[in-house]
Amino acid sequence: MSDMIYPRSPRETMAGWAYLPRFVDKIRLHLAGKLHAEYAENFTQGFDGYWLNAAGLNAEQVIELVRCSVTDGEVCDWIRTHVKKSDAEREQCNSYILNRGREEEVELRSRLEMRKAQAGLSHRDDIQTFVDFIDADEKRG
Repeated sequence: MSDMIYPRSPRETMAGWAYLPRFVDKIRLHLAGKLHAEYAENFTQGFDGYWLNAAGLNAEQVIELVRCSVTDGEVCDWIRTHVKKSDAEREQCNSYILNRGREEEVELRSRLEMRKAQAGLSHRDDIQTFVDFIDADEKRG
């Protein structure tokens, strides 16, 4: 897939929020008409939607924020000013995203194992979370 542009790792943070830089990248790619179909299918859902809900924002707000900003610094400043969540709430969101798949829930573990198999990564015992999978699938780990 030579036209694939990968967004940043879900592990990267902005304004104390894990995943936010990845979401910003996905929005920028979407606005430029370059968001690959693999990402477009669940755009603003999944981890995007979880982050939006945790931050108390809706997709249109954040898309417009990114549309009107030139730099990550502008996005970061806006988030710091407008998203009024406690450190504990932010850390709960970060923990959920970074550890999703580690749970004992059979259906969730099965889905992670299925995704690994589809990507040819079944042999990778080090992939224990969906973030681990994303990084491996996008050639970061």
